Amino acid sequence: LLLSFTPCVLPMVPILSSIIVGQGAPVSRARGFALAASYCLGMALVYTVFGVVAGLLGEGLAASMQNSWVLGAFAALLALLSLSMFGFYELQMPGFVQNKVSEASGRLSGGKFAGVFAMGGLSALIVGPCVAAPLAGALVYISRTHDVVIGGVALFSLACGMSAPLLLVGLSAGSLLPRTGAWMERVKHVFGVMLLAVALWLVSPVLPAWALMSMTGALLTVTAVYLGAFDRLRDGATGTAHLFKGVGVVMALVGAAQFVGALSGGRDTFQPLAHFASRGGSAAAAEDHPAFTRVSTVAELERAIGGAGRPVMLDFYADWCVSCKEYERFVFTDAQVKKRMGEFTLLQVDVTANNAHDKALLKRFGLFGPPGIVFFDRDGRERTAARVVGYQPSHEFVRTLDAAL
Repeated sequence: LLLSFTPCVLPMVPILSSIIVGQGAPVSRARGFALAASYCLGMALVYTVFGVVAGLLGEGLAASMQNSWVLGAFAALLALLSLSMFGFYELQMPGFVQNKVSEASGRLSGGKFAGVFAMGGLSALIVGPCVAAPLAGALVYISRTHDVVIGGVALFSLACGMSAPLLLVGLSAGSLLPRTGAWMERVKHVFGVMLLAVALWLVSPVLPAWALMSMTGALLTVTAVYLGAFDRLRDGATGTAHLFKGVGVVMALVGAAQFVGALSGGRDTFQPLAHFASRGGSAAAAEDHPAFTRVSTVAELERAIGGAGRPVMLDFYADWCVSCKEYERFVFTDAQVKKRMGEFTLLQVDVTANNAHDKALLKRFGLFGPPGIVFFDRDGRERTAARVVGYQPSHEFVRTLDAAL
């Protein structure tokens, strides 16, 4: 239920509403609820399959869902869906499809339900990588139990919770997000921007820094245009109009900073101009965190641990892992963390490719995927109590390092 209010899932609400009110005739509450239920069942079916597959296969599912091609396809679908929020097209089944199915299904209009059901399944695929952290948490447990029943029921329950607001939209027959009214058009535009932002966030781990900064700048600038940043305010304009214009101007300035940063060698989306303050405007320096030694096979790892002669910290990393990037940016650069990491031999496994060696290393420690950090004592024994799965902020990670030492 909490996941239904994330920026990944919430934009699906107006999409479902557009499907319901786009049926071509007034929709009763019962029919709206039935359409929403079809949509939600389609989504639940896909998640249930995820759970069953996790129960059968276990490790490797996260990596297969998080490679650049899959993320790019999902991001492209989100961008395509966002165009409906800006009025480029109405989101509904094509007329010729509706006509053929209607002839075959008679009064029940089963084809429309089938189309909405299919759209629900597609939406589950789209938002799947976006809710990867809690989804992976559930799949980790399921993959360890290898219980197909628990896998299916758990993920079906997750989908039902995420579907609650969608069912409310259906019960309202789409009235919660009507197509008429100028201010509601603004709401649709907001949801459209949210969809584009989620699409950009999905592919951010696999984009070059300059491309991410340029696309962020473009999104901010286009949003500023929609907010009227470059339009002249009419005489007697309301306070709301002034507020929208002011927000638009700020977004345009931040967008311009992204472009300037990308063109001048900056590589930090959150601080696009910070490189001008370092070394007289040279390109951004490398991340200021202790260096890791890469290992790629189980045998290579065992040799490195055996010959370390000191505590070992082993970090599992992947290019598509958002939390791994957060560790590098916010945790490993912390002064207290760096001081304690200096007492370890630092090893790292890059499982981006998810090849046979990567899978063997993950299986060796029973990990579902990155981020995962494993500690060993001087004698090469794992400190299981100190193992970290998921993200820890720096103050918590300091306590973990102390425990590992």
